[in-house]
Amino acid sequence: MANNNLDLRVIRTKESIRQALVELINEKGFDAITVKDITTKANINRGTFYAHYQDKFDLMTKCEEEIMLDMSTITKQNYPSVIAALETDPETLIPFSFTVSLFEYLNTNSEFMKAVISPRGDLSFQTRLKEFMWETLHGNNTTAFVKEENLLVPGQYFAAYLGTAIIGVIQKWLETGAKESPLEMARIVTTLTVNGPFFAAGLKK
Repeated sequence: MANNNLDLRVIRTKESIRQALVELINEKGFDAITVKDITTKANINRGTFYAHYQDKFDLMTKCEEEIMLDMSTITKQNYPSVIAALETDPETLIPFSFTVSLFEYLNTNSEFMKAVISPRGDLSFQTRLKEFMWETLHGNNTTAFVKEENLLVPGQYFAAYLGTAIIGVIQKWLETGAKESPLEMARIVTTLTVNGPFFAAGLKK
C-alpha cells in the first residue's frame, strides 16, 4: 500500500511539473524558463524537481520521448489495419484506424503538443519528430511498413515531405483549438496522404 501511495505521489508530481512547463512555455517561451520558474509554478521544492530531472532540458526531452514512444506504439499496433485500408477502393477510402487513434492521443495531450511545437517551444522537437516518424514507418528491419525497394523517390525526400506535411496539419489543428474531431482529422490526413494534395484540392479526379 505504501508503494502504491508513493507511486501515485510521483505520478502527481510529474504531472504538476509537466503542466507547469506547458504554462511557462505559453507565458514566456522555453528558452527563458528556469528551474526556479518550474518549481514555483508547480509548487514544489528544487530537491523534488532534481529527484526526477537533471534540468529543464532533461525534463523536456523525457516528456517528448514519452509522447513519441506512445505514438510509436499506437502506429505499430495498427499496421495490419493500414494494409487492409490501402487495399480498398480509393473512392471509398476510410480513415486509417491508427490515424484516428493518433489524433485521439494528440487531443488528450493537446496542451503539451501545442506548446512544444509552437515557436515558443522546443524548436528542435519538430526535427526529431520527423526523424522519429520515418524511423517508425521505415527503420532497418524486415517488418518495416515502408520498404526501401518500393520507394519511387529517394527516401530522405519522401520522409521530409510526409513529416513536414503531417506536422503542419497537426500544428494548424492545435492552433485553431482542435475544433475538428479526431475522426475528421484522420479523414483529412488520410485523404491528403493516400489520394494526394491535388486530389484534395479538387484538381485531380
